[in-house]
Amino acid sequence: MKTVIIGGVAGGASAAARLRRLDESAEIIILERGEYVSFANCGLPYYIGGAITEKQKLTLQTPESFWARFRIHVRVNSEGVQIDPTAKTVTVKNVKTGETDTESYDYLILSPGAEPVRPNIPGADGDMVFTLRNIPDMLKIKEYMETARPASAVVIGGGYIGVEMAENLREAGLQVAIVELADHLIAPLDYDMAADVHRYIKSKGIGLYLNNGVKAIEGHRVVLENGEIPTDMVILSVGVRPETGLAQQCGIKTNPRGSIVVDAQMRTNLPGIYAVGDAVEVEDFITKTPAFIPLAGPANKQGRIAADHIGGLPCEYTGTQGSAVLKLFDMTVATTGLNEKSAKAKGIAYDKTYIYSGSHAAYYPGGTNMSIKALWDKETHKILGAQIVGFDGVDKRMDVIAAAIRFGAKITDLAQLELCYAPPFGSAKDPVNMLGFVAENIITGKIKQFFWHDVESLPRDGSVTLLDVRTAAEVSQGKIDGFTNIPLDSLRERIQEIPKDRPVYVHCHSGLRSYIACRILLGKGYECFNLAGGWRLYESVLHERTVPEYSCIECK
Repeated sequence: MKTVIIGGVAGGASAAARLRRLDESAEIIILERGEYVSFANCGLPYYIGGAITEKQKLTLQTPESFWARFRIHVRVNSEGVQIDPTAKTVTVKNVKTGETDTESYDYLILSPGAEPVRPNIPGADGDMVFTLRNIPDMLKIKEYMETARPASAVVIGGGYIGVEMAENLREAGLQVAIVELADHLIAPLDYDMAADVHRYIKSKGIGLYLNNGVKAIEGHRVVLENGEIPTDMVILSVGVRPETGLAQQCGIKTNPRGSIVVDAQMRTNLPGIYAVGDAVEVEDFITKTPAFIPLAGPANKQGRIAADHIGGLPCEYTGTQGSAVLKLFDMTVATTGLNEKSAKAKGIAYDKTYIYSGSHAAYYPGGTNMSIKALWDKETHKILGAQIVGFDGVDKRMDVIAAAIRFGAKITDLAQLELCYAPPFGSAKDPVNMLGFVAENIITGKIKQFFWHDVESLPRDGSVTLLDVRTAAEVSQGKIDGFTNIPLDSLRERIQEIPKDRPVYVHCHSGLRSYIACRILLGKGYECFNLAGGWRLYESVLHERTVPEYSCIECK
């Protein structure tokens, strides 16, 4: 049996290694257009920023190591340029000499990946404009930084790679600005959860230009729809698209985006041909609808599944839920599943809540709070998605929630999880448990919620009571107009000041004390609504809507 794999990196390399472990006698050939067959593309920004100092550490496997350990033949600088599915051959071009030859196959696995989108704007092909996909791209950027000595950079696009590049360019000593067409960074986040990210990234000296497009790159300036930014280099990071021209030429089915359509065993519509990685259409694990979610973890799993099916093992790819984590200086941002925008787009009836909990026991030094948002299906109560923004312990909590989603858990099931606890690592009531407790209170009717986006529309005519139960010291630092302050610990003594014939909308700093206030009021016969996420979330979102972005002068 002979298997030819076009493309290495995550999916192709994983498939090759798995095939060898399943069949010692199989002939396995990897065709790689570039010079590097297996590298850590997620680590590329950190070499540019200096956190990774040895290029060799990014090269996970070489043609020599593949042969020594797995007896897999790797042909680098070899591009598959034509597939003949009837003859079961691939025409291969040597990218250095231009010469061609053919490789026959019994099975073919396509792992071409996705390529950076280069927007059609004037100047996007300039010498100081770069994209980042592979090691040669990384080395070009690094060489430019060492020879041209740029003092500033503009990153166009505020997704994961764009934000990572902005961080690492800043760590390398450059003045950096990010331009993003949307109203917030990191698309899997909702705007309210991105607000903390915006404030933090600006505190690190990175300028943000949101709701703004790029008209042109002219010399050493980026011309925006609104304004311009002087700069010495530009990083294009506006997304990726599946690189599937070769597949389309031979009749492999693709969707309108260009992604290769595969079944649960990673088979294309042509016999003997599989496809894996960023080039394929996946099924969204939550909605069960087609999706494009290019991530390294799923690509590795898909490579393994294709190899298993070729090897005769039962296997099935069960979908991608989009679990991802981002380091931003000391901050951690993590997401899984659906956000509000995607849930609304799919017509899903959902509920949501927020908590603001410590990374470990409050009395143990060094703890920080994390902001957690979760969505769940109103009918089934199954968890739809979650977002966490914080510092220590964010990845740990998100991994728990992502696993719970994968196993079909309800949001209330989180309350029952028995998680590891010691003061340096967590709390006896872990933030994940707290998320379940809060959702359980909402679902069982122990508390009603209102949200930051409801605050402005609340009547100020006396038909409802607006109550702030923070301390006087907290109120002095900022307040919501129209809310009367009665600190929680004085509420029982002053409850007669609150009319009983109208609803009470109450808030505290994070939502915990106001929940206690609501339980007191409910026990006394009041109707009460709690501000989910509290003043902290409201102020964070409001701050981002009212504070102007960095000017060009500040960015320079």
